[in-house]
Amino acid sequence: MNILQTSQLSIGYSQKSEPKIVASNISISLKEGKLIGLVGVNGIGKSTLLRTLTGIQKPLTGTINLQEKPLESYTSLALAQQISVVLTEKLPPSNLTVYELIALGRQPYTNWLGKLTAEDKNQIDKAIFLTEINHLINQKYSEISDGQLQKVLIARALAQDTPLIVLDEPTTHLDLVHKVSMFKFLKKLSQETNKCILYSTHDIDLAIQLSDEMIVMTDGKVVQNEPCQLILDGTFSNLFSSENIFFDAEKGKFIIR
Repeated sequence: MNILQTSQLSIGYSQKSEPKIVASNISISLKEGKLIGLVGVNGIGKSTLLRTLTGIQKPLTGTINLQEKPLESYTSLALAQQISVVLTEKLPPSNLTVYELIALGRQPYTNWLGKLTAEDKNQIDKAIFLTEINHLINQKYSEISDGQLQKVLIARALAQDTPLIVLDEPTTHLDLVHKVSMFKFLKKLSQETNKCILYSTHDIDLAIQLSDEMIVMTDGKVVQNEPCQLILDGTFSNLFSSENIFFDAEKGKFIIR
């Protein structure tokens, strides 16, 4: 089932009152239970696409439908009950514990007093269980490692209990072992919760191996398909315009010449 769908979408921003188009003719669909990787070269517009899909930035043209309703028809509160976002920005200094940070995911549901109900606590506990971070909950979030904090932020998104979770570069600052662990964790999470997880990444080889589907942004177009199909149709071969690197379709990975 589709959670979010775009049609003829153009993304970008206004530049001296003139629209600056970053990418156009984007028609993609995000389905429940899928882990979807978003890849492309630096500066191609991955973050702009994520900001547009999550309502942070307005599209230039085209439509975005969320649960079969126009994205712009949602209030900010209603949108926060449909999409949770984990960005790469550093968190401000705070004395909040890990548990308190995860509990902030329940803000779209709590009353004006911010008091946690039994259901709120249940969703928080479930998020902690799924991310396996019970041993961290009493620590200050500023005192844990980058990899641990990334899991905590995903737990906060899970506590928010939305059908769509969007992650901007979740493996930044992680070594290879922890990158693989994070990808496998996200795959397991999408399968167990039936949520759609859309993430952007520079780790294309890992994304090819572990994503259900991928969205590939190039200068000419934006395509979505299963990794095996994208290999067969040569999409990855056109990703980098460099003589020093090429995509080996038989091995399913990039090779340095």
